[in-house]
Amino acid sequence: MSDSIKYVLDESRIPKVWYNLAADLPKPLPPALHPGTQKPLGPDDLAPLFPMALIMQEVSTEREIEIPEPVRDIYRQWRPSPLYRARRLEKVLDTPAKIYYKYEGVSPAGSHKPNTAVAQAFYNQQEGVKKLATETGAGQWGSALAFAGALFGIEVQVFMVRVSYDQKPYRRALMETYGARCIPSPSNETQSGRAILAKNPNHLGSLGIAISEAVEVAAQHDDTKYALGSVLNHVLLHQTVVGQEAMAQMEMAGDYPDVIVGCTGGGSNFAGIVFPFLGTQLRGGRKVRIVAIEPAACPSLTRGQYAYDFGDTAHLTPLAKMHTLGSTFTPPGFHAGGLRYHGMAPLVSHIKELGLIEARAYHQISCFEAGVQFARAEGILPAPEANHAVRGAIDEALKCKQEGKSRTILFNLCGHGHFDMQAYIDYFDGKLKDIEYDEAELAMALAGLPSVKAA
Repeated sequence: MSDSIKYVLDESRIPKVWYNLAADLPKPLPPALHPGTQKPLGPDDLAPLFPMALIMQEVSTEREIEIPEPVRDIYRQWRPSPLYRARRLEKVLDTPAKIYYKYEGVSPAGSHKPNTAVAQAFYNQQEGVKKLATETGAGQWGSALAFAGALFGIEVQVFMVRVSYDQKPYRRALMETYGARCIPSPSNETQSGRAILAKNPNHLGSLGIAISEAVEVAAQHDDTKYALGSVLNHVLLHQTVVGQEAMAQMEMAGDYPDVIVGCTGGGSNFAGIVFPFLGTQLRGGRKVRIVAIEPAACPSLTRGQYAYDFGDTAHLTPLAKMHTLGSTFTPPGFHAGGLRYHGMAPLVSHIKELGLIEARAYHQISCFEAGVQFARAEGILPAPEANHAVRGAIDEALKCKQEGKSRTILFNLCGHGHFDMQAYIDYFDGKLKDIEYDEAELAMALAGLPSVKAA
């Protein structure tokens, strides 16, 4: 058996549908609410921001949603992505565990994000949208949407969290290469950005703030829609091509995971690898232990409250029930910028509440140690975000060694770190620090959660 389990030259292996976990949930997902009326959102409430096709996917409970052929045609450039058996890492760890990883860094943008960016750009083009506004943390999502916008002739405006804008200039350059305009957030281009800069001209920014700016731009311009790279149901839906491929590839390898590990920021790459396996379990199939790994400096699943909250800092978005640190919470400026979000995807939060997944939080130095160990064994340099999944997988493998038990571990290596080299330079120079969030700020943010009768 090859260590890379990939369907060579077989386009039929690219999934033809996206899998919708909502169809198999034992308890329905709490609805998103209109912030004014606190009543469940209707399609018309979301129409200013999204094309109707995506709105229908957002509320759908159909198990399978067909992938349009123009989207599958673009997927062919990098899908199916490879599944690897990490034999060299297993040897280094001296573990009886078998470790597999799905590698999404083979996409043009270097991460899993084009799986939804291409779909979102397609549906917007179909409705005649000329411009998309969005946010990005570390830059993976901004790069992916810029790539997709170039393919479908859509102008893309990206508000990039300021700390990442300064840390990751190559991501910014990649977005601009694809034709997008990249703006550090908070910015002077929106009312919400100006208000934050007036209070703190040196604000590091956050995904919540960048979302506010992008939503404001979309809401104020008739030719512009908003695109989000994580959190929402339709985004998680599109990512399930990852898990569907992994299931088929594991079958080819004659194996099945006992444990699945994924890093979590907003929840999209975690959902992509996990949901197809979880759906099989919920329909009576084999049970899998699922572990979500998040940054200790922004621990929404392990420290947040499960409550209705705004998805952005300026309170321009609907209310969603999720694990949240509070919409006004600003995480410290650690290097995994894609995980610096105050909330967690409602679907991921929901299955956590149902006891279907576990969650753990790690500091960044431990994660970089794991990423370097992985790179030296497997040759692939993970993105800082993906290092959290690597850390979780290594710890699970070491637990197997300690217990003398063999388990099969699967994780999603959601992107490469080629545009994150400054983070690795800082790590090797001893400049990387384990940053703690401000407990007082967290308490204040949680105290300010909206009062929702339906909750």
